[in-house]
Amino acid sequence: MYATPLDLPDFAEEVVTEARVRYLEPRGLGGKAAIITLDNGYDHTKPSSFGPGGLKNLWHALDEVEAAEDVKLIAVTGKPFIFLAGADIKLMPSLESREQGLMLAQAGHSLYKRLKDSAVPTFAFINGVALGGGFELALHCHYRTVSTTANGLGLPEVSIGLIPGWGGSQILPNLIGIEKAAQVIVGNPLNQNKMLRGTDLVPLGIADAQFEGADFLEESLEWAVKVVSGETTVERPEVDRSVWPAVMAGARQLVDEKVHNASAAAVRALDLLELAQTATFEEGSLAEDEALADLEAAPQFQSSIYAFNLVRALGKRPEGAPSPGLAKEIGKVGVVGAGLMAGQIALMFARRLEVPVVMTDLDEERAQKGLAYVRSEIDKLEAKGRTSKLKAAKLRSLVSASADKSVYADCDLVIEAVFEELGVKQAVFAEIEPIIAPECLLVTNTSGLSVTAMGAKLARPERLVGMHFFNPVAVMPLVEVIATDKTDDETLATAYAVAKKLKKTAVGSADRPAFIVNRLLGRMLAEVTGAVDAGTPIEVADVALDELGLPMRPFALLELVGLRVAWHLCQHLNEDLGPRFPASQNLRRMAEADFPVFDAAAKGKGRLTDAAKGLIELGGEASSAEEVKERVLKGLAEEVRFMLDEGVVPSPKQVDLAMIMGAGFPFWLGGLTPYLDREGISTAVSGSPFAANA
Repeated sequence: MYATPLDLPDFAEEVVTEARVRYLEPRGLGGKAAIITLDNGYDHTKPSSFGPGGLKNLWHALDEVEAAEDVKLIAVTGKPFIFLAGADIKLMPSLESREQGLMLAQAGHSLYKRLKDSAVPTFAFINGVALGGGFELALHCHYRTVSTTANGLGLPEVSIGLIPGWGGSQILPNLIGIEKAAQVIVGNPLNQNKMLRGTDLVPLGIADAQFEGADFLEESLEWAVKVVSGETTVERPEVDRSVWPAVMAGARQLVDEKVHNASAAAVRALDLLELAQTATFEEGSLAEDEALADLEAAPQFQSSIYAFNLVRALGKRPEGAPSPGLAKEIGKVGVVGAGLMAGQIALMFARRLEVPVVMTDLDEERAQKGLAYVRSEIDKLEAKGRTSKLKAAKLRSLVSASADKSVYADCDLVIEAVFEELGVKQAVFAEIEPIIAPECLLVTNTSGLSVTAMGAKLARPERLVGMHFFNPVAVMPLVEVIATDKTDDETLATAYAVAKKLKKTAVGSADRPAFIVNRLLGRMLAEVTGAVDAGTPIEVADVALDELGLPMRPFALLELVGLRVAWHLCQHLNEDLGPRFPASQNLRRMAEADFPVFDAAAKGKGRLTDAAKGLIELGGEASSAEEVKERVLKGLAEEVRFMLDEGVVPSPKQVDLAMIMGAGFPFWLGGLTPYLDREGISTAVSGSPFAANA
């Protein structure tokens, strides 16, 4: 028997989403419009989601509408700024068996099928966040409108070890084509869990019309009336089915390259997309039910719950941050430097804070070159529709550049983004401290140098703080916030407040070498290069961590970071932390090479040229890929233990959050320290699991 929402058990923990029905009689319809509003009773900071109670409420609402007389259209929408954030992830660990998971999958299909098969035209008015099951609800409706101001749209299930299990894998490819559907269902979740915006849906073919946010519901209803009356005709191009095999082959290659098929959800999602080419909707739904039930009971999803809750909790309330009430308001920002990183930082501050930002460099030519880069990036945002013409013009007016550092005199915050050398950064702060106002914050974007040493000669070291942004700045969600022993609470609170306004996840770190992410990545690379130095072929060492599904293999990471930068970091870590960070001579030789080390034809894959391979000197002790993996994991476990003992972070959770948001550690592994605990590595290395320190 196929389950419906009425068969599901109730959960006391559920925040139940109501489905309120109201009837309107708009002009030209010749009958009633039934408007169903989904609302969990909270404001937009707590998005509505569906547990059993919410599913039942929508079921009953549809019962009521079907019993009502003279209903000509049914529209589903949400409370302000939220359509529906999908299934309630918090409840899923409460499922007691695979059978209950299967019932939940079937219940969603039973409910949504009523919208798909309704004799009365159904509409989704997507007024805000629509994720997972919320996005799928909209897909089941006959027509869709979307607000241009909507954000947080898509099918992110693969990123947390699931698949779109309420029809998404079957409807979407047959609506917009397999290539675009594969990107939304698999590509976006594996790309920093990229979300869609309201303005993306009509070009993709997902929504039929878009309207401005202010009068969205009124205009959507007016448009729906025209559709029902026949005044407006919705035409959708036929999907090209001939490209399905080629697109699927490319998608499978992408998943192999991106996560080395380590994500069971990504592989299962591809299987469902392939099925959608020939299966009936009923056959596809049954396959989704089985896949969802399997994955909900599997370790990767259970691990993802920890990561999901961690990001939500600590992302909103950073551990160790002072009271937000101590933070200063920032009205103008200075950026020292006009190189690539500085330009990215300047643009980010202008976009998010909407305050004047001024850049400087050694001379006017370099300063203007940096400004030209920022303006070119604004042009790209405008061309892609990521910002309006008016907003783009405002951004151009906010950012300026000069060779004269007196422009910092009225800044509230000045951040340096110059060459990663302690003496250079000390000289910068020595030059600008006499210029800036007494209350102005000084910020360093160092990736691992001592913030304390930078402020050693400052007159007011209490206003110095580290804010380490990751490259590319616009994409990477993490910022490490580093306080010294002298940083005061007001400065630290302001740094956290600024990070929040920049829409970054802030993680605090003590002022220790390389902080959190780079220290752990440095240890990982040290173990991999150490294995190569000892005699392991690069081809073996480079694939040793594939089963973890990390976003980059070690040598691709070296290519991205740059060999000179990597060697520089290697030297510093060796000097500061000792022999567990050996100064690899193979890495040195590659960094000092005067010819291309990485194959340009395989850009981004970390593939060495033949000439570079000639630089590698192997010892006589080769390891297998499994042995290299064990070596790396033991090294990471040891390093985390050192970091906890040193007080770099107050708890393992901070390590997990930093690695997820700053190094792309997959959700389905559940964080670095839980993974090391599950594999028995942490206990083997230090005698106890990290969970004991949580």
